[in-house]
Amino acid sequence: MPLTSHRRLVVSATLIAALAAGVAPATSASAAAPHAPAVPKTADTAPAPDMEGVVAALNAAMANGAPGAMARFSGPGGVQSRAVGVRDRVNGTPMDVRSRFRIGSVSKTFSTVVLLQLVQEGRLTLDSPVDTYLPGLLPDDRITVRHLLTHRSGLADYTDPMFANTVPGFESVRNRVFGYQELVDLSLALPRTTEPGVSYKYSNANFVVVGMLIEKLTGRPVADAYQRRIFKPLKLRDTSYVHPETRIAGRHVRGYLYPDAAGDPLVDSTEQTVSWAQSAGAVISSPADLNTFTKALMRGRLLSPAMMDAMTTVTPTDATNTRFYGLGLRRYDLSCGAQVYGHTGTVQGFYTYAFSTRDGKRSLSAMANSSNRGAVNTALGGTLEAAFCGKKPAAATASRADRDFSSLPAERDLPERR
Repeated sequence: MPLTSHRRLVVSATLIAALAAGVAPATSASAAAPHAPAVPKTADTAPAPDMEGVVAALNAAMANGAPGAMARFSGPGGVQSRAVGVRDRVNGTPMDVRSRFRIGSVSKTFSTVVLLQLVQEGRLTLDSPVDTYLPGLLPDDRITVRHLLTHRSGLADYTDPMFANTVPGFESVRNRVFGYQELVDLSLALPRTTEPGVSYKYSNANFVVVGMLIEKLTGRPVADAYQRRIFKPLKLRDTSYVHPETRIAGRHVRGYLYPDAAGDPLVDSTEQTVSWAQSAGAVISSPADLNTFTKALMRGRLLSPAMMDAMTTVTPTDATNTRFYGLGLRRYDLSCGAQVYGHTGTVQGFYTYAFSTRDGKRSLSAMANSSNRGAVNTALGGTLEAAFCGKKPAAATASRADRDFSSLPAERDLPERR
């Protein structure tokens, strides 16, 4: 199939139904022994990507309500891109893999890389209390830097009440500019979710504090740290930290937010400050740049071997034995035995997946331009199985079918009401 960002393909209703599972919250896992970085299959023996399966997943995302979706796979055989639907519902502009979009919580991996570089430079240590560097910020000096990066601090996620009513909550912060301290105060006003280090509980508050650490230790805004330490060295020309400006410059995808009530019209959520997230989710990028970033990270271009070992040492996030979290990094174990590292992203109007194999030889980035629609997020996750596991045998074994990642409800980076 020739490479194109505009080709629209139709898949059978059977394939769409198989990929379009409903969404449910991930179950918090209790404290467990960390999993050391495993040695995955090498790219030389890995199956070829199933691009028809990738398109099936993209079409499943559309069938569940996304105006459009796209994916870009990079591997030893070259780059293959697919796009379906539209990037602008008003003028019908076709989805284009050269376009930029909001990557939401994939930003957390960028923030982690910066902080781990500062660890390498001796400016902080992972197991020191956060209050060592930000005196008096947190009420519990047992909370360490590592707890922030692994979502084990117990700091409540202020986005839960903020977006309890999805569209009104979004509109109340769309143009608002928060200070970091305001966001921390919103979290501290809520009950703690766990004792420090005891269990995984995803919270955007953790990475707000990470942003504060970066700015305190560098004396510069996080935007400067991203630019000097990641964007410029990797030549990520389509990637930027945009805050508090509201517009996405250049060719970009428009995002659409589903209201909580069925039948209500979609809300164009493209333009916003994303000040409610900042270092937890305000980066803008493109599929090519995300591929470049995850590949470079896994190949050790941004961090030392010791830091990479720390980053990829993971603990479970739920009971499926397929989902894990390291330091600002997810690991997903796919049905074929492949392990991929990266992050998911949700910001109003956009779902994103950006993952790579541990050797950095294969990477996938995928995006659908809607949110608050869990079935879209779940369907988009099917691109991982297709890209990294290839075509399934005609008669897949029951054990593989049971562990098929695309049959699992997507993990949530923000509250989902639909």
